[in-house]
Amino acid sequence: MKFLHTADWHVGKKLNGFDLLAEQHDAFLKINQLAKDYKVDAVVVAGDLYDRSVPSEEAVEELNKDLIQMNLKEGWPLLAVSGNHDSAVRLATGGDWFKATNFFMHTTVAQAIEEPVTLGDTQFFLLPFFGLQEVRNYFGDPEIRDLKTAMARIVTKMEEEFDPDRAHVLVAHVLVAHFFAAGSSHTDSETQTEVGGLDAVPVDLMAPFDYVALGHLHNKNALQAPRVKYAGSPLKFSASEVNLDKGVWIVDTQPFNLQWVPLEPLHDLVKLTGSFDELATVEYASHYQEDDFFVIELTDTAPIPDLMNKLRHYYPKIIALSRVNKAADQSDLAAPAQDLENKDPLALLSDFYHQVTGEELSDNQRQWAKDALLAAQKEEEG
Repeated sequence: MKFLHTADWHVGKKLNGFDLLAEQHDAFLKINQLAKDYKVDAVVVAGDLYDRSVPSEEAVEELNKDLIQMNLKEGWPLLAVSGNHDSAVRLATGGDWFKATNFFMHTTVAQAIEEPVTLGDTQFFLLPFFGLQEVRNYFGDPEIRDLKTAMARIVTKMEEEFDPDRAHVLVAHVLVAHFFAAGSSHTDSETQTEVGGLDAVPVDLMAPFDYVALGHLHNKNALQAPRVKYAGSPLKFSASEVNLDKGVWIVDTQPFNLQWVPLEPLHDLVKLTGSFDELATVEYASHYQEDDFFVIELTDTAPIPDLMNKLRHYYPKIIALSRVNKAADQSDLAAPAQDLENKDPLALLSDFYHQVTGEELSDNQRQWAKDALLAAQKEEEG
């Protein structure tokens, strides 16, 4: 059995306010082509298909097209789990119908344990992101108080489901899961999850499996274990990922072989370091695509008026701007304290929102903020 392991698509995600749907569609097309090139027997997606539990219509449309292409048009069995960014209930819609085309979308602990998927010589257990209460309810045991205990119970129960009748043909048992494994490191774009006061699953608990296909962390090197791997995200989702290698794993179960295949982004995330005079020239900027995303570190110490707008003339998609050396006066990045004190609160909120997201407040957001401010003022006067 040869399969492609990918994860953390986060369809619909924005990078500091910049839309990524074109980049995400391009990444999908490249993943699809790799599945063809390597003649895989199945595709595994280890959670966080969407970036939000209630995704936009555009994100739903994109993911639907991608899954239809892989499963219905290319004909690959598709094995997926819900991640912490997904709505398990929404992803589960149509799950019983999906099975008719070998599309297995598991969103509950019960499914993960009771409905392993056997393809060829490999048995897959699809474990979605879960909370402790779901595990307590499944086992009827309120004494399950931490993630380690929960995972130990789950894995033991899964081992009981290892198919004894097919022992002569089965050569591998694979766990597909979405969580933070002990010993892993994480980047800024990941939402750390704490369950029961602990935030990591001990790697040794997964020893019964021949391979563990993980999602949740966006760096393939976040965990150094021979057969427990994060696929990482197919795109760079934060400034902290600027130097990360993005791609997919190609896994062969017999004989066991693991190969990392990188993905070339449609528009890269690039880090530039230099003085304003060095960077703010047509000649320097011509070395990069205008639609690339940029993390800029300035070596200047003097204040530069209207700095961000001046730099965006050359690099429109700046997602982060910082200084290598702290400036004596940060007026290029923030308004003087006196101006802030005299500024209308709604204007301050609007400026902050734009600085963080690159977008303007919508009419609804302005109204919500206005209502909240009035309520706060009445309470203060009250």
